Amino acid sequence: MKLNVAAVRACYPALADGYAYLDGAAGTQVPTAVIDAISGAQAAGLGNSGGAFPASHRADAITAVCRAAVAALTGGHPDGVVLGPNMTTLTYRVAQTLAKGWRPGDEVVVSRLDHDANVRPWVQAAERAGATVRWAEVDPETGELPVGQYHDLITQRTRLVAVTAASNIIGTRPDVPAITGLARTAGALSYVDGVHATPHVPVDVQALGADFYATSAYKWSGPHIGAVVADPDLLAGLWPDKLKPSPNEVPDRFELGTLPFASLAGVSAAVAHLATLTELPEAAVPGTGADDDLAGLRGRVLASMAAVQQHEQELFEVLMAGLDSMAHVRTYGRAASRTATAYFNVDGRSPLEVAEHLASRKINVWNGDNYAWELTGVLGIRETGCAVRAGLVHYNDTSDVDRLLGAVAELAS
Repeated sequence: MKLNVAAVRACYPALADGYAYLDGAAGTQVPTAVIDAISGAQAAGLGNSGGAFPASHRADAITAVCRAAVAALTGGHPDGVVLGPNMTTLTYRVAQTLAKGWRPGDEVVVSRLDHDANVRPWVQAAERAGATVRWAEVDPETGELPVGQYHDLITQRTRLVAVTAASNIIGTRPDVPAITGLARTAGALSYVDGVHATPHVPVDVQALGADFYATSAYKWSGPHIGAVVADPDLLAGLWPDKLKPSPNEVPDRFELGTLPFASLAGVSAAVAHLATLTELPEAAVPGTGADDDLAGLRGRVLASMAAVQQHEQELFEVLMAGLDSMAHVRTYGRAASRTATAYFNVDGRSPLEVAEHLASRKINVWNGDNYAWELTGVLGIRETGCAVRAGLVHYNDTSDVDRLLGAVAELAS
């Protein structure tokens, strides 16, 4: 099935401002259904969790629906969905919890392909525990993360392997199941950063072999909420630092403080919206997903995200062919499997100058390292401002790509 991109775009009021939103890798716009779900939750009245009154019951119901929605999106179990303010905060929380059991001589494997949020929390936790950090290296020419090196990197002393499901700047999608399989064989846990992968491809945490899978709703048309998906039984054996009177149940005990309930309603609405992308405009977009059977919602999400992947890759082929045809442009990354994310430089112009020029043409892109700290070092561009990132998502169309290519072509002189 193909997306009706015009119908998809009509769901996003922000797109009416005339800009080409090619900044989705840093955060997407939100559809009307998400805006309505958040404001509707606030208007209905909310109380804190666990009370005896209706407003509190509404908050508890919103939380339960949100966990089910994230599980439907990722293939996880609702009882294993930990919610929080963002992926970085949650990753630090998990790292601090797991590191309680690490000892000197233990090993942690991280990769130079990853966003720093899936590097620094593990490096810092390992340093405190006296554990050794081992690095998986990236091929600077192709942007691939070769699986073969993990046969040497993962040993019987390995406790944790952290790897991304997709690079947030060059889009590389490494062979995560092969890497997590090696980790499991060695008795190690795997933590997969799915922040950049989830908006672009169908996700199945079981197929990925991820013990922990992290994602951020604001990268897939939701509000600023993060989630970590894990097996509830795995979470049951872990005890994070927490307040004495706060819940002891899983997954609640991993969630410090009060959750933003209205935003959680927006997360559910975002998943419900994604599930309808191949049905627009005929089908109405549910506000919360509360009435969706979990298995049914899961199937619709998978169908929609397969269509999203096809749509984005078709646009991406045009984008990359256009950039690569320009003698004054250098692009980075040639991996066999990639998300629709372009990272490039223009001769004689700093990345900031390029971004400013594009902004003057009403095109939104990012410039800089985008927190891919290790990878920009591997590429040798960290000290020169790094590069420009243009990311495609499901609401982008051919006009967005044509505008970007035209504006970059203007910089040939």
